[in-house]
Amino acid sequence: MKLELTSYHFEQIIKNGYSLDIIFLLLLAEEEDVDVCAYCESSPKLEAMCQNLIRKGLLNEHNKVTLSGRAVLDFLKLEDVQTVKLVKKKKIDDEFQRWWKAYPGTDTFTYKNKRFSGTRTIRVKVDECKAKINKILDEGDYTIDDLVAALEFEVLQKKENSIKTNTNKLTYMQNSLTYLNQRTFEPFIELIKEGETIKEEQVISGGTDI
Repeated sequence: MKLELTSYHFEQIIKNGYSLDIIFLLLLAEEEDVDVCAYCESSPKLEAMCQNLIRKGLLNEHNKVTLSGRAVLDFLKLEDVQTVKLVKKKKIDDEFQRWWKAYPGTDTFTYKNKRFSGTRTIRVKVDECKAKINKILDEGDYTIDDLVAALEFEVLQKKENSIKTNTNKLTYMQNSLTYLNQRTFEPFIELIKEGETIKEEQVISGGTDI
């Protein structure tokens, strides 16, 4: 476990609200595979540091280093960093906003010049959804590109089926938090990886609103 930190590294650490104590514990967790919170139980001060690691999103609830934590360590291992900034929070926020904006706000929509009326809001509980997205990304199995692609696939599928059946299929879309909690995206990610595509229906103009 060895890092050669420069003054620039140190500056970026402080700007992002970290300390050298936090970095040391993060290194223990990542490179030495130490259960940091168990290691810190002997001291109230150390225990507070462990909770700080979790609160800052560097460790998950299982005391494993998250993707955000790895990003910090990867930055500190860079030798030529003068043009690189450690700005993890903005990246995470941007990633979540990509997914959030892709999620339909309601089940009312217009597609191929045909309007389908719905009855409810399906994009809900932004803070809970953001926490869930970050947790899913920290698991390391899926990227934000996977999650957005799966969501877009399902929404397009429902819209195409709405055109085909003349019935609003988006009304069966789960609200955003239930969607994440039930990991509804997983089968759609698999379909995309298998090369599945959605056949688009041809629409004859002059249809009636639903």
